[in-house]
Amino acid sequence: MPESIAPLRTFVSDMTRLVQETSDEAELLAGCAHLLERLIRTDAWLPEFCARPHPDHYQQYLLHADPLERFSVVSFVWGPGQYTPVHDHTVWGVIGVLRGAESGTRYAPAQEGAALSPLGTSILRAGEIDTVSPTVGDIHRVANAAEGEVSISIHVYGANIGAVRRHVFDPDTGKARSFISGYAADVVPNLWDRSKDGPDRPGGA
Repeated sequence: MPESIAPLRTFVSDMTRLVQETSDEAELLAGCAHLLERLIRTDAWLPEFCARPHPDHYQQYLLHADPLERFSVVSFVWGPGQYTPVHDHTVWGVIGVLRGAESGTRYAPAQEGAALSPLGTSILRAGEIDTVSPTVGDIHRVANAAEGEVSISIHVYGANIGAVRRHVFDPDTGKARSFISGYAADVVPNLWDRSKDGPDRPGGA
C-alpha cells in the first residue's frame, strides 16, 4: 500500500457528493475535472499493484466503483509504445495524466461503410486533463507518448466502465465491434484503512 491513500479516498468522497447533487453532464465534467486535477498533483497515493505495466499491452486497474455504478475510477498503465484501438465510451469521462504523457487522436463518427475521419492529435502531460462523452466527442485512440517510459493516467467515467458494452472501430472501414473491457486485477485498493494516515487518524495514538 502507499504511504497514505487518503487523497484517493477524499476524491471518491467528493465525487460521490457530486453525483448525488447533479446529473447534468456539463456540471459533472467540470466538477470532476476540478477534483481530478487536484488528485493528480501528487502520485504517492497510487498503490503499487495499480501501477504495474504489462510487457505486451496496457493495463486497466479499477481503483473504485460507486456502489450504484454512477461513476468509476481507473488507473491506465502504459508500457513503452503501447496504445488502445480506436474506441468509444458511451458515457462521460475525465482523463488526467499522473505520470509520463499520453497522446489522444480523436475521430468523427463514421458514415456507414466509410473510413473514420481523424480530427487531430493532442498530447497530455502529467497534471493535464481531457474529457470525453457522446456529446463532446467520444471516439479516440490513446497511446503512451513518453518514449521508453511507463505512463499512468487516471480515468473517471460516468458508469462502471469495465462493465459497459462499447465499441472498437476499424479506422479504415468504420466497422464497429462491441466489447466489454473488464479490469486487469481482481482486487481494488482498500480506501478505508486509516492506519497509515498518521497520529491524527480517528482512534489513533
